[in-house]
Amino acid sequence: MEIYNAMQIKAGAKVEYNKMGTLNQPIQFISRDQKDKDWANWNLDWIEWQGLRQVRRNARRLLKNYKLAKGIIDRNDYIIEEDNEYADMIDSLTKEDASALELKFYPIVPNVINTLVAEFAKRNSKVSFKGVDDRSYNEMMELKRSELEQTLLADAEKQMMMTMQEMGVGEEDEQFQQAMQPESLKSLPEIQSFFSKSYKSMIEQWAEHQLQVDTERFRMDELEERGFRDMLITDREFWHFKMMEDDYNIELWNPVLTFYHKSPEVRYMSDASWVGKFDMMTVSDAIDAYGWLMTEEQLATLEAIYPVRSAGYPIQGYQNDGTYYDGTKSHEWNTNMPSLGYRQFTSMWDNTLVGGDIVNWIMSENEDFYDFGTINLLRVTTVYWKSQRKVGHLTKIFDDGTVLQDIVTEDYKVVDKPVYNTRLVKNKTKDNLVFGDHVDWIWINDVWGGVKIGPHHPSFWGTKNPGGINPIYLGVNQNEVGPLKFQFKGDESLYGCKLPVEGSVFSDRNTRSTSLVDMMKPFQIGYNIVNNQIADILVDELGTVILLDQNALPRHSLGEDWGKNNLAKAYVAMKNFQMLPLDTSITNTENALAFQHYQKLDLEQTNRLMSRIQLAQYFKGQAFETIGITAQRMGQQLGQTNTATGIEQAVAGSYAQTEMYFIQHSDYLMPRVQQMRTDLAQYYNSTKPSLRLRYITNTEESKNFEMNGTELLMRDINVFCTTKANHRAVLEQLKGLALNNNTSGASIFDLGNIIKSDSIAEVDSILKESDAKMQQQRQEQMQHEQQMQEQALKAKQDEARQKMEFEAAENAKDRQARIVEAEIKSAGYGSMQDINENKQSDYADMLGQIQKTQQYQDSAGLQREKESNRMQENSSKLQLEREKLNVQKQIADTQLAIAMENKNKFDVKKNANEKKKK
Repeated sequence: MEIYNAMQIKAGAKVEYNKMGTLNQPIQFISRDQKDKDWANWNLDWIEWQGLRQVRRNARRLLKNYKLAKGIIDRNDYIIEEDNEYADMIDSLTKEDASALELKFYPIVPNVINTLVAEFAKRNSKVSFKGVDDRSYNEMMELKRSELEQTLLADAEKQMMMTMQEMGVGEEDEQFQQAMQPESLKSLPEIQSFFSKSYKSMIEQWAEHQLQVDTERFRMDELEERGFRDMLITDREFWHFKMMEDDYNIELWNPVLTFYHKSPEVRYMSDASWVGKFDMMTVSDAIDAYGWLMTEEQLATLEAIYPVRSAGYPIQGYQNDGTYYDGTKSHEWNTNMPSLGYRQFTSMWDNTLVGGDIVNWIMSENEDFYDFGTINLLRVTTVYWKSQRKVGHLTKIFDDGTVLQDIVTEDYKVVDKPVYNTRLVKNKTKDNLVFGDHVDWIWINDVWGGVKIGPHHPSFWGTKNPGGINPIYLGVNQNEVGPLKFQFKGDESLYGCKLPVEGSVFSDRNTRSTSLVDMMKPFQIGYNIVNNQIADILVDELGTVILLDQNALPRHSLGEDWGKNNLAKAYVAMKNFQMLPLDTSITNTENALAFQHYQKLDLEQTNRLMSRIQLAQYFKGQAFETIGITAQRMGQQLGQTNTATGIEQAVAGSYAQTEMYFIQHSDYLMPRVQQMRTDLAQYYNSTKPSLRLRYITNTEESKNFEMNGTELLMRDINVFCTTKANHRAVLEQLKGLALNNNTSGASIFDLGNIIKSDSIAEVDSILKESDAKMQQQRQEQMQHEQQMQEQALKAKQDEARQKMEFEAAENAKDRQARIVEAEIKSAGYGSMQDINENKQSDYADMLGQIQKTQQYQDSAGLQREKESNRMQENSSKLQLEREKLNVQKQIADTQLAIAMENKNKFDVKKNANEKKKK
């Protein structure tokens, strides 16, 4: 323990421990060895205090927005107070009827929020990845060159095979069949299209698989829907990337409990100066979340988690007698500004709020706080901020004149003393360096992070509490507060860095942030007031009443004793018998009646009621018009004057006005969120020698992916996100078109895949494959028909040729017969002569010669037999061709019948559905 007297303190003595805390921000431009544990904890204390101020300023407005979105009445909105911005409207609406403050909620805002969130859930957001580093580019070009070489070689081989075919090589040759394979017929434009659209490097495939794994593991769809709802309600959205020892997590922070500090022109939280969030945790939750970072001493101090009243300066009215003297500061600081009173004021709770603590007030809206409040709860503050660290540009010249340039940290020690040439320029820079080490020092940003766990008192920081819990200061993934092990790279600068929180306040440019709920809020309040007045008018309305003298009511009527002035009996008689008996006799009235004017009075408040209904419709219409929502889009009942074209134009115009909400979330913010998620996954997976990913798709198919984790080192991946408003409608139209078109060639398996598909790209791919199959079937059918025509033509040609050959053979026979006949006749002319004097008539000689020509006859017979056999063979071939054509025709007829049956089947279903609709 250090003890100093007043003279020593006035002379400048200081203690090392600050028991009262501090109000100023620690200096960031200091060396790393000066940024010790106390300095880091001091940063958490100071930023936490700034965060409490910011949360206190925004909490009331943001919580009102959440209540409106959930349909909960906040009665403070309907009380005429000085700080109520709708006081004038409330005064004018409640001047006639103060009972309007007995409110029920009549929704406008909840319906709009639910409609937009439901439309968001139906949209399709596509995320694609592209490796933009040199290594990814080189891999693509190398593979592309290889594909081109293979295709060119295949084309050359094809030409060679064609040449070989012309030279007599048959189609059954194995080499010829290999040259005609489809893989060898890929053209150069197809290769270019493949690398432009379908090619994915290994790093890009990993990014797509990692997206599926993270979407399933962190339930990104659910988080994104909640984030979109937060944006509509509060105009802000925050995504936190929590880093652990060997893994990471993605969280969606509560906008009401999130605080930040940034430049006015900075749009996204990752580029801010600091950002943080408050939370309330039980001891068990704190141990689950941060116990692995705590020491035994820190865990033991959690045993003392009971409400404590220790604060920096909790008691007012004390004189400055040294009770609240801060020993770590100088005597002048303690006696001058900031004064003791100022420090006491800033350390007090916000007494304008119920319960004092702003975090307690915000969290008390949650049902988890109803039973026990904040008893035995710890306030956990997560903080990230940008500090500065020193780096140097080293220029080193060796003895041989070699120049080395590098970037060094502040720990670098000069090895060779620099020597400069100062003959012309006296300044010693790297430009006139002759030998040695020259370092130009600069400051760059460095992200630090930490978690502070302590009691739920806003001003409790830096104070030792012997009777309770002391604050616990932890790092993000280490025991002590320090710089993050992984620094997200900046967008534009090598030395830039980002906070591990991405988000935005979307409409804060040159004005205060205004959400969709903020714009509808005054009309929702007026709508609630007017509708509650309508309910009160209906309850209090008297309707038609009868004006009469009560003395005229009979004492005895309808067989009963009514008694004197019995209005109840008269009411029952009117209700049961639709008449009111009266007795004006002097016996009944005892006195003469002076009032004889019985009247019927109409006390209905129809005009007042209609004026309130019209006013309610005005508030509702103005609320819709303010944000661009139409009644047609909300699905409300339309008048008979509305046409279908008018409705479509109104809905299209409404979508155009609200499209910006979808764009700023899906197209502006989520690509940055996916980029940071991918970078963080790349960092953690790059430390694994073997990377294995496994998940289940929407179609319950198991996917596996494996690669070397070291392949992710020094790789740069860009993320591209797009969202389409009419995706769901287009998808359903494509599915209906594919299912109703029975001529598309799609198989049952293809149709099943179309029904299961969730994206237009998937349906488009299936339709393209079906179209390719259909084209191939048509081409095969055309080829088959052409072959059949060629075969039929060939058969006709063969038949004509055979006929001609037969006729020629018959003609030859006739000629030969005529020749023989002429020879016999000519021989007959010489029957009485013997010219050759062989003692035998010349006729006999000629006849013998004719008979000797039997050899000719035999030859002719052989030729006839050959011709007959050939004709018989041709006839058999023709018969086979006819049978083949008949079989093919039967197959074609069968296929046509099946197609017509399927078409009629679908047509019948379609007609049946149309009849049902009618």
